[in-house]
Amino acid sequence: MTVPAAGPGGLAVRRWILDLGATALLVTTALIGFWPTFAGPSFLPAAVGGILIGLAIAAVATWRRWGILITTGLTVAAYFVFGGALALPQTSILGFIPTIETLQKLAVGTVTAWKQMLTTVAPVAAVDGHLVVPFLLALVVTTLTASLALRLPQVAWALLPAGVLLMLVIALGTPEPAFPLVQGLVFAVVSMSWLALRQLWAPQNMAVSVSEVDPSRATQMRTRRLLAGVAVLAVAAGTGVAASAVANPAQPRHVFRDVIIPPFDIRDYPSPLQAFRKNVRDEASETLFTVQGLPKGARIRTAVMDQFDGMVYNVTDGGPTSSSAFAPLRSNMAPDAEGVPVTLKFAIDGYRGVWMPTAGELSEIRFEGARAEDLRRGTYVNTVTGTAVATPKLTQGDEYVVDAVVPAVPDDEQLAEVPFGNVALPTSSNVPEELTSLAAETVSGAETPIEQVRALENFLSEGGFFSHGLEGEVLSRAGHTAERISTLVGADQMIGDDEQYAVAMALLAGQLDIPARVVMGYYPDEEQAGEAVFTATGDNVHAWVEVNFEGIGWVTFNPTPPEDQVPNDQNTKPRVDPKPQVLQPPPPPQEPVDLPPTLPDDRESEDESLNLAGIIGAILVIGGISLAVIALLASPFIVIGAWKAAKRRSRRAAARTADRISGGWDELTDRAIDYGARLTPGGTRTEEAEVVATALTVPQVTALAERADAEVFGPTEPSPQDVEAFWYEVDGIVGGLGKDAGFWKRVKARLSVRSLVGGTAISNGLQSLKDAATARVRREPGTIKNSTTPPSSESETP
Repeated sequence: MTVPAAGPGGLAVRRWILDLGATALLVTTALIGFWPTFAGPSFLPAAVGGILIGLAIAAVATWRRWGILITTGLTVAAYFVFGGALALPQTSILGFIPTIETLQKLAVGTVTAWKQMLTTVAPVAAVDGHLVVPFLLALVVTTLTASLALRLPQVAWALLPAGVLLMLVIALGTPEPAFPLVQGLVFAVVSMSWLALRQLWAPQNMAVSVSEVDPSRATQMRTRRLLAGVAVLAVAAGTGVAASAVANPAQPRHVFRDVIIPPFDIRDYPSPLQAFRKNVRDEASETLFTVQGLPKGARIRTAVMDQFDGMVYNVTDGGPTSSSAFAPLRSNMAPDAEGVPVTLKFAIDGYRGVWMPTAGELSEIRFEGARAEDLRRGTYVNTVTGTAVATPKLTQGDEYVVDAVVPAVPDDEQLAEVPFGNVALPTSSNVPEELTSLAAETVSGAETPIEQVRALENFLSEGGFFSHGLEGEVLSRAGHTAERISTLVGADQMIGDDEQYAVAMALLAGQLDIPARVVMGYYPDEEQAGEAVFTATGDNVHAWVEVNFEGIGWVTFNPTPPEDQVPNDQNTKPRVDPKPQVLQPPPPPQEPVDLPPTLPDDRESEDESLNLAGIIGAILVIGGISLAVIALLASPFIVIGAWKAAKRRSRRAAARTADRISGGWDELTDRAIDYGARLTPGGTRTEEAEVVATALTVPQVTALAERADAEVFGPTEPSPQDVEAFWYEVDGIVGGLGKDAGFWKRVKARLSVRSLVGGTAISNGLQSLKDAATARVRREPGTIKNSTTPPSSESETP
């Protein structure tokens, strides 16, 4: 005779505590990966609350022997009842009573919360509704993991949803891991310990033969196994730590956030170069912003423009040939930058606009002040050009700190033999035709790339005159349209300011396939250079050109003539070697003037085409997603139906006709199980027929069972005709079950998986739970009636 090493009640309690505790530890370990996403523990109340509620649902549903439908309903109800307090307290009454807004956001959040968290700059704020994600994951995964652990004899199945949660939290998080070593180590140790203890506490291992082994010997054996398991865990943990130290990945991990396109369109903001003359005229003596820590020779940039359309030099974003790509703020944006690291502190005064003053290759931007959070969430950075856009618009009182790397400035000797960089820039359009021949003539004597660029720079800076066109200055029209640039280079005297000369040089370089772009920003004059605090005014605004050299990067050039190089009575002579087609354009050359009116129409048509294509694309995407969601939701039902159909075909096509008869009976009992009949595993056909006849009121199954026994155990194999007749009768009985049942009962029977898992480990586990629960309610003789032992899947070993 054998007896359990521990009483069945104590064993069940210990196993329940183990399963629930291990589930809570695994889910918590996985969810701790959200720490960098929320920049701290603000998500923990929602996560812990979801875990506790999930454990309660799983325990109660297992104790009451509720099926998957009731458990799912409880989970959904708990999500809406407790979601207000744990995920959306700002929308609830007194912080915990759900309102209509709360319920609406919880319902919509199951679909939209994932996208909102991924498209929001990390770290995200809990008050913005992002707690829906950790709460929902904690609730669903805990309920599923604990239910599988409590109901199944093999706990390995319960590790699957916990492992999936760990990977999902990583994918939804940030490239910076939370506590990767601790997470992996704790998850592995808890998983292995759980598996080991469940195996140790299994009924077959807890039962000890009294006639062969004394109780003290059994306890010693169990202790030795436990210590051996602990030693294995310690060795595995030490090996994992050592391996992680040696094999630390050099590349950052990739997450969903890296491939989600933020809802930002740079075309919504006009080029800052259009307001250049206004800045000079209206803000000449006004303090726009101050900068602390600007090194000598460095420049503050507000925007980098790389595409000309005949009207404006634009900042572009994300095109296949664009050098720009705007993305939300993040840390360590320039890990490979070389140069002098600097920390600049900006304080905004009279400056207004979305284009943020920055400098060098940006590494990190940290906002301060009352609007810090709004600015952080609404700022996008182009790490290639160093252009930053603050969509809330900078205003007086805003402050931020910029960590950047200022690259070294190479001289002409270092660039003597360096070719131009292979940089793809957007294609410019509506460039004045005369610039092609003018560019070629200007660089005709240059032999190296740097000599070509210097030739273009000197042609403009030495051959032109400076004027803003303000009161008391020589007439100089604002703007940088194709007509204005054509007038600049085609006039007897080139007169303009940074706006015209920078654009002219960039366009001339573009005609020679030189990678050039226009930059607008601020830098101190010679008197201010080197001061601890640089005060930027409208008098400090400038535009210049950057050219890319291979292996060097972008180098600055200044095509604007000195401000004291102005025309007067003594130097109003025409330029040297004027080109006829440049100096004296034929009368029709007014065509460039006619160009602007046609551009908006063309662009408008193009925008309409893009909008139409975008709408159609959006419809197709939404339709595809809807179909995918429907297919995903329907997939379990499709799998169940296909599984049952496959089993039927296998039985009907068995090699021996006797097996086909036996398969027909099995098909009948499976359908009876789906309609609610409770068949005891291992019973004879006669015993099964009695249960089916009583439970479903189908008396004819008794005769069919006797017929099946006669055909299977008869002296000869049944004929194919006998098989067809038997299956015809089986189909008739099964069809009668559906006719007598209501619609919902038929649907439930078709979607039932009880017949599919019959005889498997899952079925045996559920049967053990059922027997334990039955024994709890209806005590057998000799059992204490007042026992409050929770249900257990273990029973005494006879």
